[in-house]
Amino acid sequence: MKALTWIAWISAGTGFLFVLLGLVQLALGRIRPETQIINSFHAANSFFLLTIALFVYIYRCKCNK
Repeated sequence: MKALTWIAWISAGTGFLFVLLGLVQLALGRIRPETQIINSFHAANSFFLLTIALFVYIYRCKCNK
């Protein structure tokens, strides 16, 4: 369970980094309109979904013991 907890926190951190990358791209988008902002937010969404799923799984397994 400890390894899954670490993976969940790493996934949350990676999602947060993708959100920051998207915000940087949004700020620079006024200078360079060809940047792909949406792709960063889609990747962050996937990492946050993985984080939520892992934390729910960890919580459910602890309650069953």
